[in-house]
Amino acid sequence: MSKAQRITVGLAALLMGTSFAACSGGGTVATVNGQPISRSDFNNRLESSPMSRSVLQQMVQEMLIEQYAKNNNIVVSDADISAREDQIRSAFPGTSWDEMLKSRNLTEADVRSALREQLILDKALQKEITISPAELKAEFAKDHAQYDTPPTVTARHILVPSLALANQVEADLKAGQSFATLAAKYSTDPGSKDKGGDLGTFRKGQMVPSFDKYAFSAPVGVISPPIKSPFGYHIIQVEKRTPGQKATLADATPKMLLGLRQQKEAPLMQPFLAGLQQHATIVTNDPQFAGLFPTPTPASAVTAPAAQASPAASPAPSST
Repeated sequence: MSKAQRITVGLAALLMGTSFAACSGGGTVATVNGQPISRSDFNNRLESSPMSRSVLQQMVQEMLIEQYAKNNNIVVSDADISAREDQIRSAFPGTSWDEMLKSRNLTEADVRSALREQLILDKALQKEITISPAELKAEFAKDHAQYDTPPTVTARHILVPSLALANQVEADLKAGQSFATLAAKYSTDPGSKDKGGDLGTFRKGQMVPSFDKYAFSAPVGVISPPIKSPFGYHIIQVEKRTPGQKATLADATPKMLLGLRQQKEAPLMQPFLAGLQQHATIVTNDPQFAGLFPTPTPASAVTAPAAQASPAASPAPSST
């Protein structure tokens, strides 16, 4: 699994349940041939589904983590969240970050909420984790290429179905007509036609081979001849090309620290969360959730490990 995939999976796990919370308020969720599905019927169906138990568990877990942070003086600032998000976003060049969020029906607020939770857990568990300079050097030596910054291209295009139309578009562009106007008029690429043909920034290998080959070799600013691909004919204009850069140990250290910390946290996370729940008083008022949460263990009966301490335990460090 790649670094980007590991990050996505980890983020998705934190966000589990975000998209499944019941809608609030009254009114109609949808109509089918004029027949309404009421919000109350929708919420009742959602509440009675097996997913509702997972959503409630997720909400309880979020509350326990926030309580732990408050009682242990763990502070996560907006700057902390932005820094972590920037680290993660670096694995998603161009528009792929926005596309990933859209495919998971997530908002920027969802992401920041999940990252806040992750950062609280990082700080709660940090005293259990050490990463030595030797480990960082070994990680860098093992696969330093993954920390290199790859070359990228920023480009726009107009995709059309025939060579004749592609030749016409090329001629119109070279005669001075607006790229954005012609993209909106002719392009069959729904993702870029209304954005002036803008494809954003991408790495080598993200586009089909013929497009990729041209984009990484053509002069900047030049209108291309028709470039054939399985999708049709592209008229391409490379707007910017950024060369790649070899990473140094210092460059790679922030990413390596994040990856190694997540690896070491993984086996500690569930015992820690289970410890919070075990020592909490959670009362369910709906019979369908009976038995979902265990009866709290008396403090006198169990001595919890440091990383599993109750919210009243010794304060965790407040910074990484």
